[in-house]
Amino acid sequence: MHRRRRTALVLSAAIVAAAPLLTACGSAAHPGAAAVVGGQRITVAQLESRVNEVRAAQRAATTDEAQYEQTIAKTGTLARDTLHGMVLDQVLDRAAKDAGVTVTRKDTQQLRTSLEAQAGGAKALESAWLQNYGVAPAHLEDSLRTEIEAQKLAAKLGVDMNTTDGKATFWKAMSTASKELHVDLNPRYGAWDVQKSSRVDAKTPWLREVTAAASQQTM
Repeated sequence: MHRRRRTALVLSAAIVAAAPLLTACGSAAHPGAAAVVGGQRITVAQLESRVNEVRAAQRAATTDEAQYEQTIAKTGTLARDTLHGMVLDQVLDRAAKDAGVTVTRKDTQQLRTSLEAQAGGAKALESAWLQNYGVAPAHLEDSLRTEIEAQKLAAKLGVDMNTTDGKATFWKAMSTASKELHVDLNPRYGAWDVQKSSRVDAKTPWLREVTAAASQQTM
């Protein structure tokens, strides 16, 4: 477990530096949209609902008002972080489908059971995902599914994510998927540039975990 986490944390800094630009543009051509991915809108209302779920979970997890205010201050870019994560997850999903990767409910349940055991229970895992990644408990299952999808994609591509060439191959697949989806981000939430957006790395757990499977396969 410790080795697995250390490998992921080391990569979390390196992977963004190695990631290519995922082509996108920002425009006001889609009123009410926070982003458009593959012709489908992520509306501002949908984004706000996701953010409100996180804030409600943070409020419920904090009994001290001062502590809650500190949490709010530390996650001041939550809306932008959340949107970038939502879009990046869709790009990953497309890249995985292009590669013929599938994730079953059994896969997700097995990972959840394993992580709950490591964290000390279901509530502890939910708390960790909320605190570290800004993922509300209601979306933990989706987040874990994405974790597995990223690991399976790396495995299907046959890459070692601890190497420069491996990361380049992985992100080439991601870049291709991004172009296919024609990601259009509302400028209000920034530009779609993974290489420069450390927020994506900080708030998207699978970017930390994508090398876990590769690490275990070489152990």
